[in-house]
Amino acid sequence: MITFIRNKTVGIERVDPDTLLAHGILGDYIYGLEIRVRLSISDLEIVSIEGKWHRATTPECSRAVPLIQGAVGLRVEEEGFVQKVNKIIGRKACRHFANILVECCEAAKQAVLVLEWQDKRDIHDRISLEEFIKRGIEETQVRRPKAAPSEKPPSSGTEVSDTARSTVRGPGSDDFIIDLHVHSSPASPCSSAPVDELIEEAKRVGLNGICLTDHNHVWDAADIGRLRQKHGFPVFRGNEVLTDQGDVLVFGFHRNIRGVVKLEELRKQVLQEGGFMIVAHPFRGFLTFGFGQVGLTPEKAMERALFKSVDAVEVLNSKVTEKENAFALEVARGLVLPATGGSDAHEVSEVGLFATRFSSPVGDDDALVEALKKGDYSAVAFRTP
Repeated sequence: MITFIRNKTVGIERVDPDTLLAHGILGDYIYGLEIRVRLSISDLEIVSIEGKWHRATTPECSRAVPLIQGAVGLRVEEEGFVQKVNKIIGRKACRHFANILVECCEAAKQAVLVLEWQDKRDIHDRISLEEFIKRGIEETQVRRPKAAPSEKPPSSGTEVSDTARSTVRGPGSDDFIIDLHVHSSPASPCSSAPVDELIEEAKRVGLNGICLTDHNHVWDAADIGRLRQKHGFPVFRGNEVLTDQGDVLVFGFHRNIRGVVKLEELRKQVLQEGGFMIVAHPFRGFLTFGFGQVGLTPEKAMERALFKSVDAVEVLNSKVTEKENAFALEVARGLVLPATGGSDAHEVSEVGLFATRFSSPVGDDDALVEALKKGDYSAVAFRTP
């Protein structure tokens, strides 16, 4: 049963012969925001963006608004557009703005196809609007220009620093690699990655398993079993719970949690069930917004009550900056807490960017919890996009 509902609405208006205005609204009982995006019809370039919050959870949320301007100038049909938006907006500003911006741009792309169909009245008897849009999308994918070859190896966008590399290990032949932080659609309304496609992509890139950690959503064990059988691939279940002190990945705890829960209360319930808690992207936004310049040191960060109520720290996450990942790793080291990695994938192409390396195979959900408690694992920069 899905207990976390997020509403997304996108409207498109043609304001002049070569300009579309996309208006997107995203809201649930936690967040509320809207965005207005102007795009040129001729080349689908983002001309301007306006964003504002209606409801937010932290003071840092409002500071994300100016940073969304970083997407101005991007073209919707350029290669890697979604990845660029996630890097520029999702990591530096806010993943909710990134999500609704992508939705607005996708709607604008389809609106352009509708306009093209309307202009070609002679084909109306031979092809429906739906078929025209489908063909247009396929043709766009074929004619999209390839990226220029680079002398440097491809990057995941959140590279591992030299300091991190001394502790964060790459995969080896005997390793069992699980992406511990993945969001699927429709269980996570902010994700555009169908669960079946996620699993197939995880198989393709060479992962040994993935864990579905959808927002405030509890996967039924029978559904997980069917996915395992259908794809012949290890699928595990977790839950990303929003607490008053940040997002926490929870394993071995399968109760429905609605809204924002107090971390202390969540900790009590998880301990009663014998579960395991990992703080997710603990410094997302803290360093982006300059907290490091006002005195946040690893030593001070270690004093946060948050770290007294979790069992491990996520130190590799593809939705945050390299600096924030490195800071999380330093804090985990100082507290002698295990370090994990997860892609935080919201798109199929993101699964496996970061993951967690276990020294031996993990069979099922119970075995995953036991392996996490054992502590014999490390964060992995698994692959590049």
